[in-house]
Amino acid sequence: MHAPHTPLDIRQMRETAGTVAALLRALANPDRLLLLCQLTQGERSVGTLEAELDIRQPTLSQQLGVLRTEGLVITRREGKRIHYAIADAKVLALLSTLYQLYCTPDPAGPA
Repeated sequence: MHAPHTPLDIRQMRETAGTVAALLRALANPDRLLLLCQLTQGERSVGTLEAELDIRQPTLSQQLGVLRTEGLVITRREGKRIHYAIADAKVLALLSTLYQLYCTPDPAGPA
C-alpha cells in the first residue's frame, strides 16, 4: 500500500529539475565524479588528490574549477595549499547512494 501523495507543484518541480540536471551534468564527467567520490572521505589538498587519483595537474585544476563554479565544492586556503571539500550535504548523500549501488560488492555475486 502506498502512502498518500501530496499534490505536485509543477512549477517547483520544474525549478528543481533544472538544478538536479545541472548537478547530474557535473557528475557525468569521470574525472569530476572521481574527485567528488574521493572528497566523500574528507577534505583533500590538490596535491593529495593528484597523487591519490593519478589525474594530471592541468586536468585536475580544470575539473576542480568546474566543481567550484557549480557550487559542489568549497575551498580552504592554508598557506600556498588549497584544500577542497564537498559543499552540500545533498551531494554527499547522492554520492553515498551511488557508491552503495555501484561500488560495493554484491553479496549475491555477479548476475
